[in-house]
Amino acid sequence: MNTHNLTQPLQVALIGFGAAGRIFHAPLLAAVPGLQLACICSRQTEQALAAWPNVRVLASAQQVFDDPQIDVVVIATPNASHYPLALAALQAGKQVVIDKPCCVTLAQAEHLLQVARAQTKVLTVFQNRRLDSDILALQAVIASGKLGRLVHVESHFDRYRPQLPNRWREQNLPGSGLWFDLGAHLVDQTLLLFGVPDDRQLHTACQREGALTNDWFHAVLNYESRHPGLRVVLHASTLVPELGPRWIVHGTQGSFIKYGLDSQEDALKAGRSPNLADLQDWGQDSNPGQILHYAAMAGVQEPVAVRQAAPNLAGSYWQYYANLRDHIRGLAPLMVTPEQVLAVMRLLTL
Repeated sequence: MNTHNLTQPLQVALIGFGAAGRIFHAPLLAAVPGLQLACICSRQTEQALAAWPNVRVLASAQQVFDDPQIDVVVIATPNASHYPLALAALQAGKQVVIDKPCCVTLAQAEHLLQVARAQTKVLTVFQNRRLDSDILALQAVIASGKLGRLVHVESHFDRYRPQLPNRWREQNLPGSGLWFDLGAHLVDQTLLLFGVPDDRQLHTACQREGALTNDWFHAVLNYESRHPGLRVVLHASTLVPELGPRWIVHGTQGSFIKYGLDSQEDALKAGRSPNLADLQDWGQDSNPGQILHYAAMAGVQEPVAVRQAAPNLAGSYWQYYANLRDHIRGLAPLMVTPEQVLAVMRLLTL
């Protein structure tokens, strides 16, 4: 990767100002030094101008691609539009970030990465939930060895949303539904923790009355060859009135149990953004996970159960864009690599 001018901020265009663009991308981009949110491309002109009065708002994506000042294009539009927009951006010589999932087919993702290599440009996917407080804590717990050899992992992303919202994700469209939405997060986290599984079994369902696409999924990933005995369950539902644990992790010597979701999404929805000069409470977890492990005690024949709080590590979505900035400048390896983008797509589309 050739280094970019280190004294000038990278000019970033955001295409799409729905929930993903408005809640996540715009405030995170604006929070990271060395990046400048130069323009927003959206039909929601009034909302974009009201939120970002000092940022240009464009009606056409082609205006973004034709602007030689734009370095990076962030695509936060409905999933079916990711491929044509990213292809046009790459062909215009832009670095490209796509909100998860990359595309709606594996072939589309493979082609985009081929074009990116030919253009010597970045094509990566926004996997912000690698930077959730809970997965950071789980990584630390696994590394500590307190759980022993892992044998069972459950990753839940359940909600209670009995009413069908009027949005594209709920329509019978390519790339819609809960599996491509929340499943893309859970798959990426699992690959980060354990690598590529031997196989995957997936069940989906439409459970709410009138649902047109899946609003429930249950996937089981088999890791026998990499991690003997290990099975990973990925589960999400929109009809869970009483929420259970976010994580259930059992090993030969202990367990990790975590309730509640990372706080950053709620903070961003409330209009907050990370102040990098003062991160004292950003991403802090008010409900850290618990570890139960068995440890040898002096004078005691059998191991004794020890219960303790898991590490409380702050979530940091902003680091995704800080990494992108540093990678484009030639200063850091890319957080979400092409190989990882393809690995997620393979499991989503099996």
